[in-house]
Amino acid sequence: MTAPWNALVFVAVPLMLLAASGVMAVAWLAHLRFRHWRFRTAMLVSWTLVLPEYMLNVYSTRLGLDVFTGAQMASLHLAFGVVCVAVVASVVLDEPITRRQRLGFGLMVASVLLIMWR
Repeated sequence: MTAPWNALVFVAVPLMLLAASGVMAVAWLAHLRFRHWRFRTAMLVSWTLVLPEYMLNVYSTRLGLDVFTGAQMASLHLAFGVVCVAVVASVVLDEPITRRQRLGFGLMVASVLLIMWR
């Protein structure tokens, strides 16, 4: 691959993984805001969100394999997932983001940086 393509992938893949994590967090938690929905409705809405999320996740990891390792992409996706769940819980469910959670996010950033270091 050429250098400009690698630079594009280096930026695009983390953004795609972040987007996938955001959609997954919405699928996991947003239906809780609508407690009046029947279980089947909540499940159908969540599954409708999960299919494009999974497609985005698979495409981004396949695209990024020549620039990132599998472990690097997985660690990015997992860290983004935790942060997105906290943000969705805060915005959609009105749950506070605590000081301890912010400390945990800081430690996750440090761990991802260690994993991403080449």
